[in-house]
Amino acid sequence: MVDLHLRDNAACGECRAPHLHVCHRPGNPNRAEAKSKHPWRVEPGIVTGGLIKRVSPAMVHTYFEYVTTEYPRGTRHGMLLVQLHGADAGEPWAPVGARRMLGRAGKRAGLGLVKPHAFRHSFTSAVLDAADGNTLIARDAGGWASVAMVDEVYGHVDVHDPVFDAALRTVWGETK
Repeated sequence: MVDLHLRDNAACGECRAPHLHVCHRPGNPNRAEAKSKHPWRVEPGIVTGGLIKRVSPAMVHTYFEYVTTEYPRGTRHGMLLVQLHGADAGEPWAPVGARRMLGRAGKRAGLGLVKPHAFRHSFTSAVLDAADGNTLIARDAGGWASVAMVDEVYGHVDVHDPVFDAALRTVWGETK
């Protein structure tokens, strides 16, 4: 949890707003490893580097509610998602645990199979729309490796956009 800097002006000095550091760590107790391999380090208990991602106020609120009401006291491994019940209570979730939980929740909600990676895609699409197609903003918000990847996967015009429609009609020699 030392990767979570969930307040303004955190001690790392790398982002003024609440954020987290995505750090590739081989040997995590739950065997999870971030694909991102940006350099990072811990110096006097403060994580710097990694892939820095801003967090929403809702995430900060949810984190503090979870940690103060459900998270088992005395947990020493530093992993955020843990088993809350059963023989392995307090042990960190493996990635497969998160995938299975989302799968079960999606079926119960009538959504079909829900995969964690889908959140990344829906988030990137939403940011791209909110940023009026600015692929640089969408790349950085979503943690993508390149603007080209964002453009290739998400960069498409809304075929109902009035500007798109007007451009086609102009080229076709039509008037409205």
